[in-house]
Amino acid sequence: MDASEIIKFISESKKRTPARVLFKGAVSSVDFSCFDEFYAGIDFVEVYDELVKIRAFIEKHPEIEVGRIEVDRNNSAVPLADISKFNARIEPGAVIRDKVDVGERCVIMMGAVINIGAEIGAGTMIDMNAVVGGRALIGKNCHIGAGTVIAGVIEPPSATPVVIEDNVLTGANAVVLEGVKIGKGSVVAAGAVVTADIPPYSVVAGVPAKIIKKVDDKTRSKTELVEALRNL
Repeated sequence: MDASEIIKFISESKKRTPARVLFKGAVSSVDFSCFDEFYAGIDFVEVYDELVKIRAFIEKHPEIEVGRIEVDRNNSAVPLADISKFNARIEPGAVIRDKVDVGERCVIMMGAVINIGAEIGAGTMIDMNAVVGGRALIGKNCHIGAGTVIAGVIEPPSATPVVIEDNVLTGANAVVLEGVKIGKGSVVAAGAVVTADIPPYSVVAGVPAKIIKKVDDKTRSKTELVEALRNL
C-alpha cells in the first residue's frame, strides 16, 4: 500500500472503542440481547460491545451494578490482523496490524510490533520488541534483531519507505531511518543508527552507521540463520 491508500483507509475507517463489561446484581430482570456478544451466569452477565453503546445501556438500567469495565483501545482506526491467515510462527504478545503481509515461515517474536502497510519476506525473523514501521519493506531470510526500530513513513505521505533487501541481519537495538535502503546480505551492528543507504554485502556500525568492512566468510559464520527455528 502507498501512503495515500493507507491514509484513506484510516480516515474512512469506523473508529472503534470495544469494551468488556461485567454486570452484577439484578441482571435476571434485564434484556441484554441488544449487545453483539454477551454471556449470562447465575448472577452476572459479561458483555462485549462498543463502549458508547454500553454506557447508554448503563444509564438506562440503574438497577444493575457495573462490576468492571475493560477497554484496551480508544477510537482505534486500524484493527489487528487475523494472524491465523499467515503461514508463519507468531508468538504471544506480537502486535500485527491489518494490511500487513507476513511471508511464509516467518518468525514474529514476543513484543514485536508491525505497523500497517509493512511487508515481511518469507523466512524472516522479527525478534523480540522490534518495531517495523508503516510501509517498511523487509526482504526474505532476514533477521531483525531484538529492539530494532525500522522507521515508518505514513506521514508525511511523500516520504520514502525503508527497504531492507534479502538476507540482511540487524543487531539488537539498531535503528534504520526513513528512506534508507539496506542492500542484500548486509549486516548492521547492534546499536547502529543507519541514516543513509548501505550497499550490498556491507558491515556497518556506529552512530551514524559507517561501513567498516565487506561481508566475508567469518561474518557469514557469525550471522548464519537457523532453518530449524522456522519449522512449522
